[in-house]
Amino acid sequence: MKISVVVPVYYNAPSLPVLHARLAAVATNLSHAEFEFVFTDDGSGDESFAVLKNLAAHDPRVKALRLVRNFGSNPAILAGMTHAQGDAVIVLTADLQDPPELIPELIARWQAGAPVVLAARVARHDPWLTRLSGNLFNWLYKRLVFANFPAQGFDFFLADQKVIRALVQNAGPNLYLFGLLLWLGYPAVTVTYTRGERRFGKSRWTFGKKVKYFLDAFIGFSYLPLRLTSLVGILLAIVGFLYAAFVVLARIVWGFPVEGWTSLMVALLLVSGTQLAMLGIVGEYLWRNLDETRRRPLYVIDEMIGVHAANENGRR
Repeated sequence: MKISVVVPVYYNAPSLPVLHARLAAVATNLSHAEFEFVFTDDGSGDESFAVLKNLAAHDPRVKALRLVRNFGSNPAILAGMTHAQGDAVIVLTADLQDPPELIPELIARWQAGAPVVLAARVARHDPWLTRLSGNLFNWLYKRLVFANFPAQGFDFFLADQKVIRALVQNAGPNLYLFGLLLWLGYPAVTVTYTRGERRFGKSRWTFGKKVKYFLDAFIGFSYLPLRLTSLVGILLAIVGFLYAAFVVLARIVWGFPVEGWTSLMVALLLVSGTQLAMLGIVGEYLWRNLDETRRRPLYVIDEMIGVHAANENGRR
């Protein structure tokens, strides 16, 4: 039995030696299993890849990929999955907020027959704004997209090799890997844990990245935004027609003068703003459709340590 641990890396140089030590301790305790640790450096601007080189020189279980630039955490995870050789693959973050010591329980659930094991958070020690935005995203995603999405979300999971193959084959541009994992429909079980505090570095999730993450997650797996766009358009049209009929009737029957430049401008700005917002939603879908037809690689590898070429440069 071979287990691959895939870790996306982005400005994580300080935490990598500690993470490796904890992974090595877990592997030592699970002596019946063979391990490999596949790290993907997603265009870090620090010494992350140099640290990985040093770790690989002392531990043959360490494999490393360096992407040409920052493609995002999901393509970085996909790159690691593509090159993983294990019978099961575990995806783990590099900041140590998710405990590697949970790995034996994930493996036990997999050996019991579950092809997918989700490590779901029951609490998290993050800044309040991060918790608020994360909880809002998870609440919406669970209710509007996948009912089996864990209430507190997940970044940490195990998947059987057949599931990993399906993920790699079906991955596309603007990838939201965790939604794709649930979309595949393989039976999943859940284990819970409390996410720890960030002790190394700082979060690289900018506001722009969070917005893109939100859009990729919802637009990639739900047509609800388009349906809402149609519904809002229909409702605005009905309200507009009723108001127009009222104005004409009031003028003809009761002789009310047609006045109110201010109210007219408010209505015009409201309707035109809503129309532009709806066009933006349609544009997001069209952009993703265009991106899919281009067939560009999801990532480009610059350097590899201990691994051989698989699906070249992330092309499906």
